[in-house]
Amino acid sequence: MYNTDMPSRAELPSTAKLIRSTIISAMVALALLVTVVMPAEYALDPTGAGRLLGLTEMGEIKQQLAEEAAADEAAQLTAIPSAYEELTSEPAPVQGATAAPEPQVEPVVATPAPADDAQPEWQDEVRVVLTPGEGTEFKLTMEEGAVASFHWISEGGPVNFDTHGDGGGQSISYEKGRGVAEDEGELEAAFTGNHGWFFRNRNNEDVTLVLRTSGNYGELKRAM
Repeated sequence: MYNTDMPSRAELPSTAKLIRSTIISAMVALALLVTVVMPAEYALDPTGAGRLLGLTEMGEIKQQLAEEAAADEAAQLTAIPSAYEELTSEPAPVQGATAAPEPQVEPVVATPAPADDAQPEWQDEVRVVLTPGEGTEFKLTMEEGAVASFHWISEGGPVNFDTHGDGGGQSISYEKGRGVAEDEGELEAAFTGNHGWFFRNRNNEDVTLVLRTSGNYGELKRAM
């Protein structure tokens, strides 16, 4: 019924050979773990071989990207909670219903920018000091298609930023950047709502963020 001959007991590997093969396999796996996997994935290089092979640098980059991604995700969760959605959304009024009180918004004391023939005249200018790891968010209330000019600079070190908008149940991300010291341009509202910037200081020292805006918008506000 079966064409394959059963091996004899003499042909089977002995218990000692099996143990020896298992030990050798475990040692090879451990060596690969220490010299290749740990440096390349976790930037851990106890033997120094990973640095020679260029794997430790790869692991450091992976760890840094993972930390930045986790930090940005946490920043988004803390910067835009449900209360913030109530702040930025603009639900349609219901006839006969009493309008709910608007959420608290930290007032922004905007100072007129000094006149300069070489620079555009800004409507608003705000300055805020960000400690290491701290983030802040500024929004412009804008109608769909409205355009606002902006210029911001981080004094003392670059920052991470996310230019985005939300309102009326919609959201959009215009641009993101890491380690940027300065940016300027125009922001065109894709829909009626709140459009602006989230900044985070990833330096070891305080930075001073200066934001200047002008154009077709209602007000500049800082989200709580």
